[in-house]
Amino acid sequence: MSTHAAQGLISAHGGGNLNARFNPERAKDLAKDAAGLKRLTLSQKQSCDLELLGNGGYSPLDGFMGSDDFKSVCKNMTLANGAVWSIPILLSVDTGQAPKVGERLALHAPNGTLQGVITVKEVFPHDKKLEIPSVFRTEDAAHPGAAQVAKEGDVCVAGPVDVVTLCVDPQGPEAFLSYRLTPAQTREEFAKRNWKTVVAFQTRNPIHRAHEYVCKCAQEICDGLLIHPLVGETKKGDIAADVRMQAIGALVKRYFNPATTLVSVLPAAMRYAGPREAIHHAVMRRNYGCTHFIVGRDHAGVGNYYGTYDAQKLFDDVDQKNLGIVPLKFEHTGYSKSYGGMVSGKSFPKIEGDIINLSGTAVRELLFKGERPPAEFSRPEVADVLIAAAKAGTLFVQ
Repeated sequence: MSTHAAQGLISAHGGGNLNARFNPERAKDLAKDAAGLKRLTLSQKQSCDLELLGNGGYSPLDGFMGSDDFKSVCKNMTLANGAVWSIPILLSVDTGQAPKVGERLALHAPNGTLQGVITVKEVFPHDKKLEIPSVFRTEDAAHPGAAQVAKEGDVCVAGPVDVVTLCVDPQGPEAFLSYRLTPAQTREEFAKRNWKTVVAFQTRNPIHRAHEYVCKCAQEICDGLLIHPLVGETKKGDIAADVRMQAIGALVKRYFNPATTLVSVLPAAMRYAGPREAIHHAVMRRNYGCTHFIVGRDHAGVGNYYGTYDAQKLFDDVDQKNLGIVPLKFEHTGYSKSYGGMVSGKSFPKIEGDIINLSGTAVRELLFKGERPPAEFSRPEVADVLIAAAKAGTLFVQ
């Protein structure tokens, strides 16, 4: 039994070993070996995936997927061994870059840093006609996730990886190094705080009043809350990760109990795959040691590709025992003028025009004018961070 299991924490997904792919001492020898290996430069998404393979966030995977796992994930939402898994984790390359089986490749991050070494076990065609409609439920070229996969290489390279450099982000505030806890580290923190049940909150946006309400509700039933914003690759026009982290820091400092709240970051790339990505996010949070996972409206969605509660419905179709983490499903929430506080459709009757709702466009217009959104929509501390970023031209991913 692992130390974490002995301490009463949830086991890693699929019975995986969280520390299997990164060993700081072995990394020194790998770096020397890599100097003589063929070099392959990863995309930003692939670099994010490699960090999660290395830190245990993708347990039980030991490397980029082979064809059996790829097909099973697309068709059945499980790995070939039956473990729940909803998103393919692929190392796709152009045909001319395809290596031979048995070859070892030095994997470099987009910024040139040596990130790891892969031992090639399989090379197979990238079946995009299977992946795109299965994962994204659309083949629309305007969908950011589908468009990204369409542009990727036509050949997939599979095999176990060994990580040389776990975090390849620039060594500065934008790397969120003080918040960049591995699954082993979050588990250690949970154990130190004696948290037996932990709920994770996923976000790629600043936390507004509706999100805050959901987090507070979840805190009432769990020992602790992990606020776990995604800081890997996101699309142009999303709020920049460093701005989001500043806003989250300002909010948590004033409005959350530090004894029951932990903020860390998830170095994952967004797929914008809606329901499938919600399952993916839940699996990763289990690996980080969480027992519960908040699933709100249009989780991981984009545009109008997914129904408001499609992600919640998909959790009903997944083997809950296999998934191993409890989804907490929340309806659309907001500030009710009639009630005088935050409510959801479950806690207060729906009244036409009662909830204060602001469109993304309306919020942006206010921010760029230097005006705060209503206090019922956003805490002033959060609005101040966003206004400052808007004025500085750093609010959005470029």
